[in-house]
Amino acid sequence: MAQHFTLSELLRSDTAEARGIQNIPPHDVLPRLNYLMDNCLDPIRQMWGKPIGVNSGYRSPALNAAIGGVATSQHVKGEAADITTGTVEGNKRLFDMICASDISFDQLIDEHNFRWLHISCKMGGIGNRHAILHL
Repeated sequence: MAQHFTLSELLRSDTAEARGIQNIPPHDVLPRLNYLMDNCLDPIRQMWGKPIGVNSGYRSPALNAAIGGVATSQHVKGEAADITTGTVEGNKRLFDMICASDISFDQLIDEHNFRWLHISCKMGGIGNRHAILHL
């Protein structure tokens, strides 16, 4: 059970709310969301030592399409979250800390010059590529 994150944080979406889109994950996605919180987000929060916000977590296929996400997005699978410390400088420091850590992740992406970070991990750590990207 995650210490610093909740399922509701990963399901909340201003876009879904504004457009009346249901953002409820199917039952097979819930274990992946819990794995993401327990094995990726919580360790990142513990390492950072301060709160971290979730901009986007799980996205239903309808929500993902509404925001222009790719159909194969790890957000739809419950394997990804977009996070922020609240500042570009903080996001850059957190990015560097994650890169230097032993946290198992699939992708770590600097989005738009550290406006936020995308972090993903696959359940069980199997197939995690440890890919570090800048978009």
